[in-house]
Amino acid sequence: MKKSLLLVLMLSLSAFLFACNSESGGDDKEKESASGENTVKLDFWVFGATNYESLAKEYEENNPNVEINVKRSELGDHHNSLFTSISAGTGAPDLAMIEVDQLDRYREAQERFVNLYDLGAEEVQDQYLDWKWNMAEGKDGEFLFGLPTDIGPKAMYFHTDVFENAGLPTDPDKVSEMISNPDEFADAAQQVLDETGKPMVDSMEIAFRANMDALKESYFNREGELLIGNEGNEVKDAYDYAVKLHEKGYVGKFDMWTPEWANALNKGEFAVEMAPAWLKGYMTENAPDGSGKWRVTTLPSEFAGNWGGSYVAIPAETEYEEEAYKFSKWLLSPENQLKSFTESGLFPSAPSVYEMEEFVNNSDEYFGGQNTAKYFAEAAKEIPEVYKGPKYVTVNNEILTALKNVQEGADPEKEWKDAVKRIEGLVNR
Repeated sequence: MKKSLLLVLMLSLSAFLFACNSESGGDDKEKESASGENTVKLDFWVFGATNYESLAKEYEENNPNVEINVKRSELGDHHNSLFTSISAGTGAPDLAMIEVDQLDRYREAQERFVNLYDLGAEEVQDQYLDWKWNMAEGKDGEFLFGLPTDIGPKAMYFHTDVFENAGLPTDPDKVSEMISNPDEFADAAQQVLDETGKPMVDSMEIAFRANMDALKESYFNREGELLIGNEGNEVKDAYDYAVKLHEKGYVGKFDMWTPEWANALNKGEFAVEMAPAWLKGYMTENAPDGSGKWRVTTLPSEFAGNWGGSYVAIPAETEYEEEAYKFSKWLLSPENQLKSFTESGLFPSAPSVYEMEEFVNNSDEYFGGQNTAKYFAEAAKEIPEVYKGPKYVTVNNEILTALKNVQEGADPEKEWKDAVKRIEGLVNR
């Protein structure tokens, strides 16, 4: 009788547990789906100051079956790690930012990336600036490396105290009218030097980039041939222009990213910075005493160019190319590019953002409440499509070294020839 009673109790308990399990079975399955085998986990490698972490969390909230792990690194480390992983065929993320100066480095490994045209990327092509989109295509135009993120349209930052003391206008539109070509830029530089004793620009690099960033072809052509030693190469013209500004005393010795440069920005030790939109964030954080004293206007059209910006690519190693593309398409939509602009200063590559109310009514307290965005938007439409080449960064560093040597007293022509010789050796290795 005791055995029978025990058996009944055990059967009752089993029935109760089965019923409980049946009632909660759906919840358990959902948990497994949300954090188990059915979850899509995407690794996303980024660099620089972005708001992509917060946007990734927003995406996760609306897509509970997706987890996005954002890994941030310094620009150089980021691209070296990415190149190493795709070369080895293992360890690459599902998505990765690629900076525009680095993009051509990866063209030789095109097969290591997903062709976004195969995923239907042409459906969003009309959302972006043509030159920005086209730069991410392969040679035949049938392959797309990545979707456009931000861009770096250049404008002219000018210090109002320096301009005023030099007898120059301080209204951005009047400055744009007065300095509309390279000759007028040089005239203004001479006036600044005569009246204030200060240089017009901060460094040889900026003087060089005035023309360099506007070149459609610079160090290499699209066939990968080195152009720098050829007669009539326009890089030499950009080099000579920087040397000319230096010889006239228009160039300072404030190398970008150094403490001395930040201090010069802070105190207005030079008149003009020819730089992209992303410099605003650096100035706000590192030159607080300059608040209210800097303004932005357009550059002479000959100096119109792009400096910086990126793409989001999908390495072929991923198991989730469709999910990765869906996320990147959402992340880089015009609406989210507006968020990235207002939250992190990433300048939009989607021109429809330039018409959005929050963009049109944007004001920068650091720049005296000026709406600087409209000047960068105007510049963005004038930027040519350029080709950098796979070893652009390496080659460019050699020219910058030569210019630095010239500033220290070396002969310009000898430095140019020596730099070309070093470059030819580096490229032919």
